[in-house]
Amino acid sequence: MFEEHKFLLQRVQPAMVGLIDGSLSTLAPIFAVVLASHDTRYAFIAGLATSLGAAISMGFSEGLSDTGELTGRGSPWARGAITGGGTFVGGILHSLPFLIANYHVALVFAIGVVAFELLMLAYFRWRFFKDTFVRALAIVTFAGILIAAISAGLGSLLGAPVGS
Repeated sequence: MFEEHKFLLQRVQPAMVGLIDGSLSTLAPIFAVVLASHDTRYAFIAGLATSLGAAISMGFSEGLSDTGELTGRGSPWARGAITGGGTFVGGILHSLPFLIANYHVALVFAIGVVAFELLMLAYFRWRFFKDTFVRALAIVTFAGILIAAISAGLGSLLGAPVGS
């Protein structure tokens, strides 16, 4: 049982922090940019920049937050790399659809990817942290909807497509 607890504490928990942060924190800039500009290229650039910046920030934050000696959380370098990697993956996944030039097609695919991400986050919480799947899905979906609504509102209200 100790090895399983150690694995959860030193590997799964940092990965979940990264995946959740990457999936949720990058939604606002990506969707605000695409809704304001209607330019998928700008949305992809925003997603890539946000994913990289958030990954570096989260990796350093996790690595510098605890040496691991007193808490048993393991190597700060390993935790930082896992958290940063998870953050990048969580952010870049819903940025990739914006490589599609057609605004409406890219937006539909990106929304589908976000839905997939939320399902996977709920699954991981159920699988590793004994949360109920429905409760975990409700929590991450609520956060995602809140962030998406804010970014959609900002992008739609404050931006206008070029040439209009």
